[in-house]
Amino acid sequence: MFKRFMSFTKGYRILTVICPFMIYLDIIIELEIPKAMGRVVDMLYTLEPGSEASKAMIVNELSVEILKMLLLCAVTLVVGYIASRCSAIASMGFGANLRRELFNKTQDLSFENINKLKISSLITRMTSDVSQVQNVYKNTIVTFIKGPLMLISALVYALEISRDLSVIFYVALPAIVIILGAMGAMAVPIFKKMLKQTDEFNGVLRGNINGIRVVKAFVRQEHEKSRFAVVNEAVMKLTIKAQSLMLYIMPAIMFVIYGCMVYALWRGSDIIIGNPQAALDETGLSVGKLTAFITYISQVLSSLMMVLLVFVSMIMAKASIDRISEVFKQEPAVSDDGTDRNLTVADGSIEFKNVYFKYNRDADKNILEDISLSVASGETLGIIGGTGSSKSTLIQLIPRIYDADEGQVLVGGRDVKDYSFKNLRDEISVVLQESLLFSGTIKDNIRWGKLEATDEEIIEAAKAAQAHEFIEGFEKGYDTELGQGGNTVSGGQRQRICIARALIKKPKILIFDDSTSAVDTATDTLIRRALRSEEFSGITKIIISQRITSIMDADRIVVMDNGRIHATGTHDELKESSEIYKEIFVSQQEGVLAQ
Repeated sequence: MFKRFMSFTKGYRILTVICPFMIYLDIIIELEIPKAMGRVVDMLYTLEPGSEASKAMIVNELSVEILKMLLLCAVTLVVGYIASRCSAIASMGFGANLRRELFNKTQDLSFENINKLKISSLITRMTSDVSQVQNVYKNTIVTFIKGPLMLISALVYALEISRDLSVIFYVALPAIVIILGAMGAMAVPIFKKMLKQTDEFNGVLRGNINGIRVVKAFVRQEHEKSRFAVVNEAVMKLTIKAQSLMLYIMPAIMFVIYGCMVYALWRGSDIIIGNPQAALDETGLSVGKLTAFITYISQVLSSLMMVLLVFVSMIMAKASIDRISEVFKQEPAVSDDGTDRNLTVADGSIEFKNVYFKYNRDADKNILEDISLSVASGETLGIIGGTGSSKSTLIQLIPRIYDADEGQVLVGGRDVKDYSFKNLRDEISVVLQESLLFSGTIKDNIRWGKLEATDEEIIEAAKAAQAHEFIEGFEKGYDTELGQGGNTVSGGQRQRICIARALIKKPKILIFDDSTSAVDTATDTLIRRALRSEEFSGITKIIISQRITSIMDADRIVVMDNGRIHATGTHDELKESSEIYKEIFVSQQEGVLAQ
């Protein structure tokens, strides 16, 4: 996985290399500043009344040192800016690459994989988890490089000044390691719980937004507010709990740092006062060197703190890395690897040979059992059955939304597994009962079926779907903007736009999955009449419906019951031979008469 994650740095590797180089220069400069400051302090400390010439010489030396310090500060400002900018761009680019590849991976996954991972969890992984990993990457190329270098270098400089004072590090360094280790160990499990709770939060939020019309229709706003408040508060409490642990880190470490400084001042003052002559010796401890040593204390311990904080954040980010890795490790349950990319669908014939299927392969009961059915190219097949009879499941095996567990599904005389997804699905149009439209214009949504379609083709498809008239009724016609999910038009209008999107493709197989349920019977009749026209005569049509009127003129009708084919025949034949079909027909006829 390390190799995979490093591949996301592509395009930003030069910046990733420049950043550590700038950091190295920054460290060199930062280590020189305490030395220069110490020399300035020693000059001021040794300044005594004397001749004007002596004073002038010392003042000149002070001016030179102060100018050096100002120059070093200016350089570190520029170098630090370059390093920060490089790290920011590199980390943002890394995050963008990771999100793109994660999104691309989800596009390749089958429905079975997506159902297993859950949509709300996938959203969290592409947002919160990616941000967490992105921040770790940024901290790694900045803090994880700067910290150890600064720690070692400042420690060496401190030892050069006074080995006697440096004994404080034997206590301070383990103390900081223990503090950060303990806090990190407690925070990681809470952080994992927080991520799982965020998944649930996203699930509630997504469900509410998608079903906002139902919520309002049933006046359940207060219930949804209470439900949201529960998950929102749960996320807040876990976040506060995790962050609260981390808030103790800084005060505890600052206590250690200031304690070291107090010790250095106390012990250093005792050394200088006890042996003032040594301060005049280059190897002895002077006030200026003590000042520099105290600065190095801060640099050593702060660097260690930075390294450990990054280490803790890496441990915390491991949960996010594992969740992202889980997506990348998913092997699509349905794949077209190894298929013949040149193989195209010859015609619209369909055949099911002893097909068995279940969504969960560990389940005891099959959803479809022993399905054997042949559909000739150009034939119109109606499918009817009670709720849960697996009508929709059956047709999802044709474009390989799912694969049969046993048996074969053939299209154009070849097993569907022989075709690439593109070549197979290019010749199949499916109109679902749940009409999904995308943000954009009506024209854009219809053109989804055929990207190169002309305006004339779009209008012809809309006319066949009985959508042209209401589209023209809008002020902007086909350029009318649709809201998210097409929520600016009615359910029946959405269905007709979706039908137009399917018809413009002119596929070899056209599947209607109860896709006229929201339109009136008169419009349904007009759509079926258009499908029987010469323009669509060569297309194999499968129509799933709960209304017998929608399928009664089909060439054949299949009656489904509990995942099995109960009966097959024409409308007139089934009225005589199928008790299920007869029951549906009578109940619907009685409903019509009652109206």
